[in-house]
Amino acid sequence: MRRVLVVLLTAALVTACGSADWSQPRQGPARIGSLGAGFSDPATTPAPESTITPAPGSWDDVHPPEGYRVVLLTAGDDAPTRTLADAVTGWADTEQVDLRTIDATGDQDLVPRVTEAIGMRPELIVTAGNDLVDPLTLVTASHLDQQFLVVGAEIGEPTANVTAVDWTGASYRGEGLEASSVYDPATFTEERGARAVRAGAAAVLSDLTGIVIWLS
Repeated sequence: MRRVLVVLLTAALVTACGSADWSQPRQGPARIGSLGAGFSDPATTPAPESTITPAPGSWDDVHPPEGYRVVLLTAGDDAPTRTLADAVTGWADTEQVDLRTIDATGDQDLVPRVTEAIGMRPELIVTAGNDLVDPLTLVTASHLDQQFLVVGAEIGEPTANVTAVDWTGASYRGEGLEASSVYDPATFTEERGARAVRAGAAAVLSDLTGIVIWLS
């Protein structure tokens, strides 16, 4: 009898803490709000792999629905990666996102960590850390039903399920590939990280994926 009570109490606590069963489809709207003027050309959909430069704040009115399922995948303990991870966590707290985190720092092979994130069946995987760019290049094209948001970097040839947010100083594209600008850790500020996460999430929620979003 005691064991039954413990199980029931544990289940109640999990439910109370908002830990949903991700194996079942989530009910509710895909997004709340719409992109503002200047995010992209309303007359045409951005071509795959193209770069757009949204007007500042044009993403402010787009929000994920409560309980939106996100995995934050990080690799590296450098200051830029920590800043981006904190930005994702802050966004998730504000928007009441159901966030789970995988820290791949120190692993010899990062591909299994990407695969682990996919296996959790989130609605979005957000990545932070340049070390994840090459593993993502290997894996993402084989999982077109899984949306990815790469913050502060981009993969060389993204498929329609990989969206990136970059700016001058943060455009690493993988080993041996030329970046759009010289890498500068000082550009990974708290404010820019917050804008990058919100702009990128707004694009994904609005079905503008497979592109690079360039911030000022």
